[in-house]
Amino acid sequence: MSHFTINELTRSATARRFGIDNTPPQWAISNLSRLVDTVLDPARELLGAPIYVNSGYRCEKLNKAVGGVPRSYHLAGRAADLTTGTIEGNRRLYQILKTLPHTELIWERGGTWIHVAY
Repeated sequence: MSHFTINELTRSATARRFGIDNTPPQWAISNLSRLVDTVLDPARELLGAPIYVNSGYRCEKLNKAVGGVPRSYHLAGRAADLTTGTIEGNRRLYQILKTLPHTELIWERGGTWIHVAY
C-alpha cells in the first residue's frame, strides 16, 4: 500500500456526523489491502496523478445512513468510490481501471466519481 492508507479508506463525514464507529474488522482490513495492492495502487501509478477516495469500507450502520445497497462490496472492504477531481481525469481513470482486475466498475453521477470493486 504505497498511495493509500486504511484511514483514507475508512474515514467518513457521514459517520462523524452521526457518531457511527466505522472501524473495520481485521478481515475487512485484509480485503482493503488487497483492493489497494491489486487495483488502486496500480491505477495511481498508471494515472500518474492523485486519486481521492470518496468512500471505501462501510459498516452496516454507515451503509444504511448513506443509502448503500444491502449487499454492497463496501461492507466487505472490497470497494471504493474514487475521483481525480475532474471529469477528464475521471475519464482517464475509468479507462485505466477497465484494464485492471475488478468485479464491478461503475461510472457514477455524471462522471463525478467511479465505483470499483475487487
